[in-house]
Amino acid sequence: MEKFIVLNSVAAPLKIINVDTDMIIPKQYLKTIKRTGLGKGLFSEQRYNDDGSENPDFVLNKPAYRQASILVAGDNFGCGSSREHAPWALHDFGIRCVISTSFGDIFYNNCFKNGLLPIRVTHEQLDKLFDDAERGANATLTIDLENQEIRGPDGGKIKFDIDPFRKHCLLNGLDDIGLTMQKKSSIDTFEAKEKVERPWL
Repeated sequence: MEKFIVLNSVAAPLKIINVDTDMIIPKQYLKTIKRTGLGKGLFSEQRYNDDGSENPDFVLNKPAYRQASILVAGDNFGCGSSREHAPWALHDFGIRCVISTSFGDIFYNNCFKNGLLPIRVTHEQLDKLFDDAERGANATLTIDLENQEIRGPDGGKIKFDIDPFRKHCLLNGLDDIGLTMQKKSSIDTFEAKEKVERPWL
């Protein structure tokens, strides 16, 4: 998993509350079990018109936000079903951090396992971040995970909380498989011993 240390990016403002996982990645894209290729389906019902053309009014289609790696979103982002394809789609599109006042619990947990950083802020802080994001390419945010702070274009700082273990995993690029592989030598020793003691297995 890609490490998350410091992220500098334009932030796209998505002023919609209760964005559920079906809006993030609609059900027709759930046939795959691969983590790649889902970026094209991210917010597809909002990004595309019925004829398949881009909807120029949707924030991620606007020139200033096409390369945004940060999403500033309304309350209760990622609610709804437990589909892990939602963080997959965000990551594949290029989003590495989502900032909101609250998240769906399962989505929040899935983000950390897929290299995304979900940050909870207060309503007052979110309003300030929306103001920053609406300045488009004229303003970038810096997400500093080590120091647990968001730095705005005007020099302002917002501190955020994160579970120490999840912070460690993101900083070191460790998903569940990576955590297991840290124990590889112990696993190899155990398996070698088992082959000798119980060869019939």
